[in-house]
Amino acid sequence: MANILVTGGAGYVGSVCCRQLLELGHSVTVVDDLSTGHREALPSGAVFCQFSIGDRESLSGLLKSQRFDSVFHFAAKALIPESVANPGVFFDSNVGDGIRMLETIREAGIRRFVFSSSAAVYGTPVETPIVESHPKAPVNSYGETKLMLERALDWYAKAYGWGVASFRYFNASGATGEAGEAHDPETHLIPIALQAAMGQREYLEIYGNDYPTPDGTCVRDFVHVLDIADAHIRVLDAMQDGVAAAYNIGTGTGYTVKEICRAIETVTGHPVPVRMGARRPGDPPILCASPKKIMDELGWKPSRSSLENIVSSAFHWHESVLAAAPAGGRLAG
Repeated sequence: MANILVTGGAGYVGSVCCRQLLELGHSVTVVDDLSTGHREALPSGAVFCQFSIGDRESLSGLLKSQRFDSVFHFAAKALIPESVANPGVFFDSNVGDGIRMLETIREAGIRRFVFSSSAAVYGTPVETPIVESHPKAPVNSYGETKLMLERALDWYAKAYGWGVASFRYFNASGATGEAGEAHDPETHLIPIALQAAMGQREYLEIYGNDYPTPDGTCVRDFVHVLDIADAHIRVLDAMQDGVAAAYNIGTGTGYTVKEICRAIETVTGHPVPVRMGARRPGDPPILCASPKKIMDELGWKPSRSSLENIVSSAFHWHESVLAAAPAGGRLAG
């Protein structure tokens, strides 16, 4: 069994991955500054250290206290609108702190690194489904920071013999019994549409209905958070010295915004009130992954990522959070 350091383990995907690692018998230590994560999302059994990944003194002290086999790096600023309005903060946090973290890890002799990257590295696709060799042209600083750290990791693999895996998520979604999406502010389609259906917000705003898609709304590829966690666990034994590999995590199947709304209405039994808005700059009509590489090389399958399972699991988790209010629900940011 491995001893894993997880940055951002109090967040949405990170906390789910921690829980899966622990259930398989691995040891987990979480580093998170709780700027966007939730302490209550941390699974029982994980050791928690509250500090920023850019805090070299604290991180170095932790790495000297015990030997870690691998690092899973989830910690990052991720709000797209903020990344457009205030790119400096994103470069400082995601890249600056990221490099400080990499250097501290290198000094500790750790050479296995799994990076939570993003489909945002591709920008507006020139062809779909998107393969890993697709041109990289981010349209916001969030995507640029993910691409910059991927490129840095390529050099670390070559120079220091690291084994690296970068996972380019498409749309992480769904929930477990313990964790779901709880961002502030919330910007993701499924939780916003659920909030509209459950009366927690007035409406879901749809940005554009004149795209060249079956119903005029954007098409996106959604993958269940448990399938994302499964990919991270599978790659533990697949990383090779001196090799930085990148993998898409998606299903290869896309759904329009209106199809998502209909699925939520079916599951919840409530209408999703919508308001039509103008297109947002940089929103491509279709974002859909080719998952062939990860399926061929890691034997991964999106076995939990049917639209019905994604929506129903998210709905049941949101219901449990509402039932727990005001005492506080189980959260994962």
